[in-house]
Amino acid sequence: MKNSADPSHPETLMLDITHEKCPMTFVRTRLALDAMPPGGLLAVRLKGEEPHKNVRRSVLALGHTVLSEQTEADGSVVLTIQKKDPTPAG
Repeated sequence: MKNSADPSHPETLMLDITHEKCPMTFVRTRLALDAMPPGGLLAVRLKGEEPHKNVRRSVLALGHTVLSEQTEADGSVVLTIQKKDPTPAG
């Protein structure tokens, strides 16, 4: 995981899991999200229809937001995810 070079979102972390297979694609994504502050941005680069579908579905099920999905020239997809804010105590 590293900081993105995108100057408009310098706080965006990049996670390349193109070499991973399910279920490790989501495990790595979840570990990265767990380590981030609420509202943080994570750009996840993955390859293949199954990882794309599974990571997207799982992230949404946990309450995070998928801000964008961008297909790259090599066929990989970059999901930009915003970590959810914690639920207020009550």
